[in-house]
Amino acid sequence: MVMAGCGAEEDPLAQQANTGDEKGYIAGDGTVSEYAPDQRGEPVQFSGTLFDGTELSAEDLRGKPALLNFWYAACPPCRVEAPDLAELAQQFEGQIAFYGVNLRDDQATAEAFERTFGIPYPSFEDKDGKVVMALNAYVPPRAVPTTLVLDAQGRVAARILGIADRSILETLLEDTVAETA
Repeated sequence: MVMAGCGAEEDPLAQQANTGDEKGYIAGDGTVSEYAPDQRGEPVQFSGTLFDGTELSAEDLRGKPALLNFWYAACPPCRVEAPDLAELAQQFEGQIAFYGVNLRDDQATAEAFERTFGIPYPSFEDKDGKVVMALNAYVPPRAVPTTLVLDAQGRVAARILGIADRSILETLLEDTVAETA
């Protein structure tokens, strides 16, 4: 019997998943993927419910850039990047719509996290994975946290796997806003 794949290098994310360390998430390595306007795919399609009960779809976000941050309260890297995301949300208020996509928490846990870190934007409740699965067709999140920047047309302009470095994310957001002007 021949074993397929012997000797092939395993994807770093797959290696993390196979370690059995039970940390409960696959950490990204901070990889940034930026897509030029002429290289972006179709506008993303998804719908979900915010913790406050508001139904929202990707179409509702069209017209200005948006940021989607995939997180949950017990995720250590999510806690590290939260203060920077809160500050950037305030800095880009009115220019970029910020939303969280919470993958695991109930409303009380999510709201406690948001209060602790001063998160000024709402989050989708996505324990069923509906938003994540819809976005998999465009650019898979693959790690927690993951941050997606959407252009004003709703196309993926950038993706960060892992902790979003503030200066890099700020530049990505500035570039996306500049495209809209």
